[in-house]
Amino acid sequence: MTTDEFATRLTETVDWLTKEFTGIRTGQAAPGLLDSVKVESYGALVPLNQVASVGIEDARTLRISPWDVESISTIESALMDADLGVSVSTDSAGLRVSFPELTSERREQLTKLAKQKLEDARVSVRAARDEIMKEFDQQEKTGELSEDEKFQQRERVQKKVDETNTKLDELFQTKEEEMTK
Repeated sequence: MTTDEFATRLTETVDWLTKEFTGIRTGQAAPGLLDSVKVESYGALVPLNQVASVGIEDARTLRISPWDVESISTIESALMDADLGVSVSTDSAGLRVSFPELTSERREQLTKLAKQKLEDARVSVRAARDEIMKEFDQQEKTGELSEDEKFQQRERVQKKVDETNTKLDELFQTKEEEMTK
């Protein structure tokens, strides 16, 4: 693993956590909350945003406008199967997805889920760090790196790991604040 690959993996981890946190719903309705919903269309499961447009109607309601009106019932069943804890109503133009107020119990569950995602991201960062550290040890054994160079590389890597962990913690803090509003 090169240092560029290492940096890429850290960036991917931050991006992954950001995407995962988008899928954890807060008191606000956001189209990203429906990204995980898959709808059957012409015999294949596709993401909801490939068969309909999703917009915000108000703070706790999303409006889904399917491109093919015939797919309204399919989209409705996909939303029910996704078990997002939302209520769905249909009309001739599409669907309305209403998000209920979060209970304190549900907030607790979502906070635990967010903490688990944060820990998964940290594990990924540690694994990448361990992998590149082993690479440095190997390079020292083969003579590609001197001992001083190895320690300089290790310090640079640890600095990047610390920066990434700080970003991950900031993402978590932001999400936690969203959930307590």
